[in-house]
Amino acid sequence: MTIEFADRIGRIPSYPVASGYDLGDGVAMLASNESCLAPLPEVVEAAQRALRGANRYPDPSYGALRRALSDRYGVPPGRIALGNGSCDILLAAGEALLEPGAEVLYGWPAFTVYPHLAAASGARAVEVALDAAERHDLDAIADEITVATRLVLICNPNNPTSTSLGLDAIEPFLNRVPSHVCVILDEAYVEYSLSLGDTYASVELLRRYPNLVLLRTFSKVYGLAGLRVGYALCASEDFRIAVDQVRQPFHCNVAAQAAAVEALRHQDEVERRVVETIAARLALEQGVRELGLWVAASDANFIWVRLPDGSVEGEVVDGLATRGVLVRAGASLGRDRALRVTVGTPAENARFAAALGEVV
Repeated sequence: MTIEFADRIGRIPSYPVASGYDLGDGVAMLASNESCLAPLPEVVEAAQRALRGANRYPDPSYGALRRALSDRYGVPPGRIALGNGSCDILLAAGEALLEPGAEVLYGWPAFTVYPHLAAASGARAVEVALDAAERHDLDAIADEITVATRLVLICNPNNPTSTSLGLDAIEPFLNRVPSHVCVILDEAYVEYSLSLGDTYASVELLRRYPNLVLLRTFSKVYGLAGLRVGYALCASEDFRIAVDQVRQPFHCNVAAQAAAVEALRHQDEVERRVVETIAARLALEQGVRELGLWVAASDANFIWVRLPDGSVEGEVVDGLATRGVLVRAGASLGRDRALRVTVGTPAENARFAAALGEVV
């Protein structure tokens, strides 16, 4: 007799993790949308200082980090949720909002964790195709909302397609969503977005839409992917209370909290890194287009490349890997014959473009 597991275990898809973490130095790691820039020395030092007290549990109220985020965005600390990466908050939202008979809506392809929410809860997932430019079709998503809809997920900028929509499109959509439906704007890459204007622009929407949540992370522009700390700016404190209720206590460790607080003190460096990354992205896009390939209009720290008809995606990905370049295959992200490529250092980007030219 074997152990009997819950039915939902068979429904939950495996997260498509990147390969290559054990390949050592000399590999261009362009598969996971991480920043190629290390944390600032002051941020590392803050984490190290926090570890001296690692014999104690973290502050369960996460007071210092919530206050720091409140000071930056003008959102009361009680309406700021923290998590072990933004995925932690996202999965908790699914547990708090969804159940059999409920519905969750999202565009597809989008962040590959989204299907987990319905699978784990027994809710119905409604996936709405992106438009021809690989952007969310907000009108089509709004048309799918029913009395059973509990949660709508909008990844903006979208992962994996790198595209985004401005607030001139987002706000009319929010006007169509009933007030009982929670809308999560997943803004993991918002700092890189030129379409959204600045990181405060969408925060203003929280004042007008009590069902809105902005989901963000320190994993990308702040370079803290290895420490796993994300946050949500919520229009209602009820959301923060609910997601905290369904999770284990102490879900954000002491080193992550200290590093995030320190990182927020260095916005000038963050802005410099954004400018550097966007310049590198534009050069990377140009190099791919010169190979005759279609590239989405990126608004993030990665690009989305369509491979030519007749090409075999697996062979292209393997060919890049043998040349020391790791990228993410589109098939694992919801779209065949495509590549998601993180913006790396200038040397890594040049290496990718040369390898892609050889393989394609």
